Amino acid sequence: MTYQAVLFDLDGTLLDTLEDLADSMNAVLAAGGFPTHPTEAYKMFVGDGVANLVRRTLPAGEYADDEIKRLVALMREEYARRWTNKTKPYDGIDEMLRALAQRGLKLTVLSNKPDDYTKLCVERFLGGHSFDIVQGVSDDVAPKPDPAGAKRIRETLGLPPEAFLYLGDTNTDMQTANAAGMYAVGATWGFRTPDELRQHGAKTLIDHPMEMVGLL
Repeated sequence: MTYQAVLFDLDGTLLDTLEDLADSMNAVLAAGGFPTHPTEAYKMFVGDGVANLVRRTLPAGEYADDEIKRLVALMREEYARRWTNKTKPYDGIDEMLRALAQRGLKLTVLSNKPDDYTKLCVERFLGGHSFDIVQGVSDDVAPKPDPAGAKRIRETLGLPPEAFLYLGDTNTDMQTANAAGMYAVGATWGFRTPDELRQHGAKTLIDHPMEMVGLL
């Protein structure tokens, strides 16, 4: 079947957000007297929502739900101050998006960021491109790897799952793509390793965004 749409992950796929996320979380940890982590370590911490990010960065131990919620709120506050400092599109993303749009594909985003920040980031850093749907986590959209968000995007566009290429950079994305019946493409420039992507269902790996065009 000819592909008619692309579903993109955001962090680690379209945007390099790692430093702003790491700086924000490290500020929360330092203020709470917890050890901080090098930026590179955050490649394994991010990708599954803010609450999971908080849990993964804390020292081993049991933490009450109220404590996790408090740290999540602090992380959101810190990120609100830093989200534009160092974040930028990866090299080749603008060219890829233009090329896909010129070929008539519908462009969509599904992120495990909160919905408001997903939309803010896309508008701020990718505002020169037209996306049909931009969706983050909300009260009625569960975080990936739950495929409900991907299915909702597909249904809104009125397309079958096999009409979608799904580009992401983590095991969570590959699991989501396969659960939603979409063609899972692993971005090797993102936060996780090629081996992880393959092990969790990547059908194809690409090393540069413009390789997406060749998959058409």
